[in-house]
Amino acid sequence: MYGFAFPQYRKLANEKSFYELIDDRHFTEKQRIGKQVFTIHVEAKQYPEILRIQDMLDCAEGFLVSSKDEFESIGTENIPPYQA
Repeated sequence: MYGFAFPQYRKLANEKSFYELIDDRHFTEKQRIGKQVFTIHVEAKQYPEILRIQDMLDCAEGFLVSSKDEFESIGTENIPPYQA
C-alpha cells in the first residue's frame, strides 16, 4: 500500500492523457484525440492494470505529476463563457 493521499493526479509527458487516481485500484482517464476528449473510468482487476497504477504513482515511464485544476480543465478549453 502506498502512503499517498488520494486523489492523485498524473499526465503523460505528451499531454494527451490525464489521470485522476482515486485509490490504488481505481482511476479516471481523460484522453485527447484530436479536438475530442474521452473520459474512461477504470477499475484495476488484473495485474497489468495494477502495475500501471503503480507506475503512475511512481511517475515512471513518462508519467508526470499533474493537478486537480489541470485535470478538471481538460475538455473545457473550447467552451465559450456563459453570456447573459
